[in-house]
Amino acid sequence: MHTISCDIFYILFDVGVESAQGKYAQMLFNELFEDYSNALRPVEDTDKALNVTLQITLSQIKDMDERNQILTAYLWIRQSWYDAYLKWDKDEYDGLDSIRIPSNLVWRPDIVLYNKADDDFSEPVNTNVVLRYDGKITWDAPAITKSSCVVDVSYFPFDDQQCNLTFGSWTYNGNQVDIINALDSGDLSDFIEDVEWEIHGMPAVKNVITYGCCSEPYPDITFTLILKRRSSFYIFNLLLPCVLISFLAPLGFYLPADSGEKVSLGVTVLLALTVFQLMVAESMPPSENVPLIGKYYIATMTMITASTALTIIIMNIHHCGAEAQPVPQWARVVILDYMSKIFFVYDVGENCTSPQRVKAQEHKLRKDFKYQKKQDRHKVVTSQLSRNRNNDSDLKKKLNGHLNNSNGIQCENAKDANCCSCYKVLIKNIEYIANCVRDHKANRAKGIEWKKVAKVMDRFFMWIFFIMVFFMSFLIIGKAI
Repeated sequence: MHTISCDIFYILFDVGVESAQGKYAQMLFNELFEDYSNALRPVEDTDKALNVTLQITLSQIKDMDERNQILTAYLWIRQSWYDAYLKWDKDEYDGLDSIRIPSNLVWRPDIVLYNKADDDFSEPVNTNVVLRYDGKITWDAPAITKSSCVVDVSYFPFDDQQCNLTFGSWTYNGNQVDIINALDSGDLSDFIEDVEWEIHGMPAVKNVITYGCCSEPYPDITFTLILKRRSSFYIFNLLLPCVLISFLAPLGFYLPADSGEKVSLGVTVLLALTVFQLMVAESMPPSENVPLIGKYYIATMTMITASTALTIIIMNIHHCGAEAQPVPQWARVVILDYMSKIFFVYDVGENCTSPQRVKAQEHKLRKDFKYQKKQDRHKVVTSQLSRNRNNDSDLKKKLNGHLNNSNGIQCENAKDANCCSCYKVLIKNIEYIANCVRDHKANRAKGIEWKKVAKVMDRFFMWIFFIMVFFMSFLIIGKAI
């Protein structure tokens, strides 16, 4: 019972104290604002400047619009100053040392964001101010600001940005209102981590500027927001697909020329990179500074265009037929003899352990056709005569003499005349067939040589472009590090 009585006593005492403070607060408010005006600076000496202490707390980065170069941030702006006409003796008001009143009742400094990029020019939020007995007024107001920020996208997506927030009085000069830094930098203790940007600091610097329109100095405080982009999103969605696609360009040289897909592969890869390039261009501001990833795209697209053009040239070499000239001697030595061994390019049935077979085949293709023609004709005629007239030595001598006589076979009597005419026709037919077969082999050998030249060039450019892709990939990774 005694405990309940004590609780009731304390409750009644607290209510009485609050009622007493509310009574004195109402009395204080009526006395302070009876003859008060919020239109003039609250100073006793108009020749002295009123000091306003400014503190900025960054709560959140809502958006960074690189294309329009606008930073949207959520700030807490704290301003404090001394009002010479709003003081009282707290002992006269039951120890009441502070009251909270609407901010539009007192004089407020017209501190604005100089580099504001918002179309809305509304007044600051009318939150309450804290008024102390010594005349100190503290005004805390939240604000969502849109400020202009010069964005440098040269190293996108591994870039750092510096955005300035400049605060100053719009109408009062430095002789009337002076701005003082509360801290050396912005307050980041309540910052909410952003998914795209890292905050590396927010230093504050006070500037005193004299404009051309006026002779009085105008102080301002500039907060520099140092940002670093989180590049993981762009690496996995823009950079890595481009690297993987760029590795398909050299593989186009590895496709067989008869597949018919060499040029189609290059064109498809080029179109895919064009889509990624347009995605990057849509988010970047139109400036002379080309982003790093944009340079990588352009270099890769140039490389793929060159590879497609080289593929067309190599396919023309591959399809050289009987109408083409023989492979030049320098190409035969450089490409067929040396480069084919370096890039392990061999004909069908060849391998790296049978180089002598390659030399024998090439030596066989280089025989003198005139000498071969004479030997083949002698062999054919002798074989035919041996099968049909083995015992006719006279006719054999005549036929053998025919090989050394440009006027043909001469018959001594009428009996051999019919036989000689038959052999003449037979010899001409055999020579025609042999010449056709020989020409076919020569044309076929010529086409095989050109195909091998094209295959060696395919392998050569494939490794060259692979090296280029590796070099560009390591270069952009090095820029990121």
